[in-house]
Amino acid sequence: MSTENYLQVGDKAPDFSATAVHEQEFKKVNLCDYLGKYLILLFYPLDFTFVCPTEIIAFSDKYDKFSSMNTEILGISVDSEYCHLAWTQLDRDAGGVGDLRYPLVSDLNKQISLSYNILNLEGKALRGLFIIDDCGFIQHSVINNLDVGRSINETIRVLQAVQYVKSNPDEVCPANWQPGDSTIKTNVNLSKEYFRSI
Repeated sequence: MSTENYLQVGDKAPDFSATAVHEQEFKKVNLCDYLGKYLILLFYPLDFTFVCPTEIIAFSDKYDKFSSMNTEILGISVDSEYCHLAWTQLDRDAGGVGDLRYPLVSDLNKQISLSYNILNLEGKALRGLFIIDDCGFIQHSVINNLDVGRSINETIRVLQAVQYVKSNPDEVCPANWQPGDSTIKTNVNLSKEYFRSI
């Protein structure tokens, strides 16, 4: 069990309800509505900045890949829903993100960022990424500082590994595992098969 204000992989993802912008409209988003699907929570510092649009757009461009893996995406920052709306209404070549395939959530009161323990001293969300499984538990998290963008391809790889081991509980995925690669049996004797093959 987590201690207060300290979130770990394996914990139940803190629930929240907030206003989001999607398809040029405001909508209410509840974390619990995503049970039964995997979910990427993509925290980022602020709209109308430099690194943020590169990540937000890249995840949107890969949305079909995530969707094919029973996975949804929520982008979250401490901006208001009105700021999100303006950002999505601005073309990409003018500093906006244009139409996105997933919602941008407003965390204006910063309670979501606090509950996921990624709010910095300036009141911005760090670049936190959480993979939440279909039962609502955190299976992966990575947090970058404000200046370093995240890898969409690595997020997909980790998601594939998380889903694989959930479907194959007697196997684990070694370093740099990709779908189709060998896995390791969680048995002292059977695991030697993998190590003999490398």
